Order: sequence, then structure tokens, then C-alpha cells
Amino acid sequence: MTKQVRKTKLKNAVLGALLSSVVLAPLSAQATEELNALVWCDHTDPALIEPFEKKFDVKVNLKEYEGTGAALTIVEQSQPGDWDVFVIDGVDVPRAIDADLLAPLPADALPMDDIFPALRMEANHVRDGKTYAVSEKFGYNTISFNKAKVDPADMEDMTVLWSDKYKGKIAVYDYYLPVMGMVAVGLGKKTSDLSGADLPEIKDTLFKIKDNAKLVGEVVASQTALATGEVDILVGGGEWVTAGLSADNPDLDWILPKQGGMRWSQSIGVFKDSKRQELATEFVKYILSPEGQAKLATSSCYWAMPANSKAETQLTDQQKTALRWSDQESYIANSQLYPAPDAKLDAEMQDVWTEFLQH
Repeated sequence: MTKQVRKTKLKNAVLGALLSSVVLAPLSAQATEELNALVWCDHTDPALIEPFEKKFDVKVNLKEYEGTGAALTIVEQSQPGDWDVFVIDGVDVPRAIDADLLAPLPADALPMDDIFPALRMEANHVRDGKTYAVSEKFGYNTISFNKAKVDPADMEDMTVLWSDKYKGKIAVYDYYLPVMGMVAVGLGKKTSDLSGADLPEIKDTLFKIKDNAKLVGEVVASQTALATGEVDILVGGGEWVTAGLSADNPDLDWILPKQGGMRWSQSIGVFKDSKRQELATEFVKYILSPEGQAKLATSSCYWAMPANSKAETQLTDQQKTALRWSDQESYIANSQLYPAPDAKLDAEMQDVWTEFLQH
């Protein structure tokens, strides 16, 4: 395979995966019921949705969104009962509970003992003894790279990103919270303790990374740049960038450096005003089952770790290797959650990021 053909194949794989995020699962015209779900793009994969549709004779209508704020706006503009299932960032579940959007789930019907302990997040998901959401998938914002182009040992130390060793070979994912969180971790800070006093040092380090970067881009641009060889390192990447592409190009890899990285998670719940709460709960149970978890983990939109540890039995060795299954205990222990700034600090962080983009 020529270098150009290889690049074209990789680019098509990336674009195909990303385009799948806007294509809804095929829906059966004969279905006796419908279920409306507000989801992230990984839930739009027909391989995930069709088994549930066939089993329950239901048409699952999926609406994809990005960002909890966008989801809350959609809900506000909808009629009560329009939505049945809600997929939401794990750290934002309390916002949905406070807004009285979610119904309690039957905890005894959920595989809580099989969920990785760090992903149970009871402080986020449980209120007054009632469970309102469950983690379904998680992963990391860290460093993705092409191990044929860079020394994998270098990627074990995050400070290489702000040295000049790989100047011009770096892309940065354009999302301020995980990237600024990564920098904070690289500087020895805890994301849960960040304050305005930490921002000058974070800003200075960000600017050093920007000086080394070839581009700063959103999901499509940053992933494509790495896959096609435009850059060799992606700051803010992770398994969601390279795991699904590793079968076509084993040189694409990712790592959690010794300083750690950012851990994200997504959760699933049922809307309080749903008129089909029993069916919606069955959907949640399916997504959390080993079968559903394996399909969700390897969705065409992006790969990431399933929250249910028993999904291991449904994944191939190649898939588990790409997801770093055997490293999860140490990765979870050596990762921190996204920064959760108050309104004042969030505004200050966004100001720093805007200046970073313009630098």
C-alpha cells in the first residue's frame, strides 16, 4: 500500500466514522411503539440500536446533541413527555436532577455491582437514596500519537508537549476544560482545587504548547490531522480518537502519561415526564447490559471504555487492547475529573482559552 493510498484510506475511515454520527439508526415502519432519546453520537450506530428495536418492537428516534447546555435548551423548547431517555455528561447529572428532569431508576434492576467502582459516582447520580442516572461509558482526554513518528517513551512525560522536541508536529483539541485540566495535571495541580491563582501558570504553559502546535481543531479536524499524518501528536486525544482506527493503522496509539490525564464519563437516565417510562427503563437496562455495553464501547462514532466490567466477555482481544482494558485500574487511579469551575472561574478560564486561540 502506497503512502498516499494509506493516507486516503485512513482519512476515509475517520470521515466515515464521523459522518455516522449524524445518521440515525434505521427505523421500522411496523414498530408498535416509539421511544425518543436525546443522545450523544455514539448511540446513533444501528449496530447498537437495532437489537433493542427488534426485541421490543419499537422505533427508537434519536436526536444527537453536543454539550449539556444545548440539551437543556432542547428540553426547554419541547413539550413535557416529548423525550424519554437522556444521555448526559456524568458531571452534569446534578444539573438535570436539580432541574427536576429525571425519574428515579429501579436500582435493584440495574447492574450496579458490575459498574467500575470509580464510575458509580454516587454523589452525582444518587439523591435522597434514589438513583437518577448510571454511568454507561468513559474515557480519557490525554495524548494520542503516531508511534512510528514519535518516541512512545517521550509520551510518558507530559512536559514534552511544552518542550520544543516535537515543534510543528502537534495538534490541540479545541475544548478548554480537558486541555486546561491536562496542563494543570502536568504542572502537578489537582483539577478539583483549581482557582484563579493557578491560571497564570496554566496560561504560560498553554502558550508554550501553542508555539509548538501546527493547529488547534475540533473533533473532525484534530482527529483527521493525526490520522492522515498532518501531525504526529494530539493533545487532548485518547482512545476516542485512535482506538477505532488502530485496526487500519496500528501505529496510531494513545497513553496516559505519568502525570495523569482527564477522565470523562457519560451517563444515562429516564426523563421524569416520559409517558413510556417502563420502556425507557428497558432501554437503559439494555445499554448497561454486557451486549449493549460492548456495542456502545465500539460505536462507529467513537470508541471508549464501557462502564460495565462484564462487557469484557463481549469484546475481542484487539478491541480490549485498543481500549487499554488491562490498564484501566492504574489509569482510573491516575486520572482526574474535568475541572468544575464556578461561574467566575469558568469565565476566566474561557478568557484564557480565547487568548490561547488567538496567540
